[in-house]
Amino acid sequence: MVRCMAEGASYPILAEESRQEAVIQRSRFITTLAPAASVDAAREFVARIHAEFPDATHHCHAYVVGPPGCLAQVGMSDAGEPRGTAGRPMLDVLLHSGVGDVAGVVTRTFGGVKLGKGGLARAYAGCVKDALAGARLARKVAWAHLRLEVDYGALEAVRRLGAAFAVEVLAEEFGARVVLAVRLPEEHAERYAAALRDSSGGTAAIERVE
Repeated sequence: MVRCMAEGASYPILAEESRQEAVIQRSRFITTLAPAASVDAAREFVARIHAEFPDATHHCHAYVVGPPGCLAQVGMSDAGEPRGTAGRPMLDVLLHSGVGDVAGVVTRTFGGVKLGKGGLARAYAGCVKDALAGARLARKVAWAHLRLEVDYGALEAVRRLGAAFAVEVLAEEFGARVVLAVRLPEEHAERYAAALRDSSGGTAAIERVE
């Protein structure tokens, strides 16, 4: 099993909903993938696909909510297919895909040719794998918001340091000292704060803003 990423790490997600179709042994398989930032969103997506294809034979699904490979919030259903031939193979593909916050539904219309348990498992897993290969990805970033207070003499060093850690300056206030509201990826926050203290000779004041 793929290990869960550390809390606060950024990770790949789907940029948008996507769909692919395949015909396997005369059965039609429609694979729809969607971003799913919560279990409720995943379930709503599954229900919507059910409603879109009311006459389909099966609507098998799987979802992973959270970072890639994590089992904390997952779900699956064989939706009437033999046990273990649809939901589990689909979930296994999602868990090993390197993509998080993702839900998939494979809608099958039976074409009259039985695939057998092994054939079904390969078909459902293959459909999800192929759909992921063609999906456009984005990146989910967990942001840390900080309030910084620095001396004027340290401001240039602070700006250079910010560029190295992908820091975005949201606001600046110039008074007795310079006060900056910034955000940066959570995964960089601790190292950035340590580097900022070093570069300012320990004079920088750093406060997290919720």
